[in-house]
Amino acid sequence: MTATPHTTPDHRTLLAAMRLACRAPSVHNTQPWHWRFDGERLHLRTDPDRVLTAMDPQGRQLVISCGAMLHHVRTAFGAQGWHTDTTRMPDPLDPGRLAEIRFRPWPDPPAGLVARARAIDNRRTDRLPMDAPSDWDAVQRRLRMLASPHYVELDTLDESVQDRMAAVSEQAAALRRHDMMYQAEIGWWTGHSDVSEGVPADALVSDAEFSRVRVGRSFPSAPHSARRAATEDHAQLVILSSPTDSVHDWLATGEALSAVLLECTVAGLATCTLTHITELPTGRNVLAGFLKQPGKPQVVLRIGIAPSDEPQHPPTPRRPLTDILTIDRR
Repeated sequence: MTATPHTTPDHRTLLAAMRLACRAPSVHNTQPWHWRFDGERLHLRTDPDRVLTAMDPQGRQLVISCGAMLHHVRTAFGAQGWHTDTTRMPDPLDPGRLAEIRFRPWPDPPAGLVARARAIDNRRTDRLPMDAPSDWDAVQRRLRMLASPHYVELDTLDESVQDRMAAVSEQAAALRRHDMMYQAEIGWWTGHSDVSEGVPADALVSDAEFSRVRVGRSFPSAPHSARRAATEDHAQLVILSSPTDSVHDWLATGEALSAVLLECTVAGLATCTLTHITELPTGRNVLAGFLKQPGKPQVVLRIGIAPSDEPQHPPTPRRPLTDILTIDRR
């Protein structure tokens, strides 16, 4: 059977898919990626100016963020009818060069992929208390199926370890409380308005709201409010883990994270990614004890249900496409 030859999407399709993919999540909405289109292939690189030097000195979370963007790009192009043949880490001597993509026509993409592409604009990070997800057994089977092609494991945490998880989360915050560089970094990337990056003020929660979240990340608090005052937090906690701690594994974790977040959105579930617990070895060591098989914990997720009558939160800002995409002139 002859393989379909590579070709390229037109300019309009390229820009439309990239604009949609820019909604990909990233640590503190740093958007630490840069793409270049050479007329035939898309090339993904890290943006080293966006490394969080205090909280992510190895760039692990940066690469996970880029992996989420890579999956968003592949999903967006797939829904437009383009198969993305992806080479990850094409140059072992250049770890900042994460992937390159070539294109083939894909006239009949899977319905699940198209649904996840449609969910991109609706996905939000929800830091408020959540109800427990319904039909969790069926949901987690789908999520594991989506994570497994990336060699990423998804482990559901039992209710019995919630108190211990809360203690680990609080310990992670306590260990950073007097780290001035860390706190300055958090302050730089959170709580600002009218910017195209970072976590905006309207996406933060008040102290009263945060006190009712069993496991969450402490950010600078928002002005007092008491949203979901009647909601007890019963969010499901899951861990994404990889076989090792290589750059390739971090990239794969980001791709799996993107697939899981979008599938949850398709299912009507709210999500919140927690990375602070895995920033220090102490937290990762505790999480490793919760895994069903040996692995490296990378990301913790809260998954639940938000009240159906609640207005949708506005989307967090994104950098202009011209900032993150270069198109070579031919």
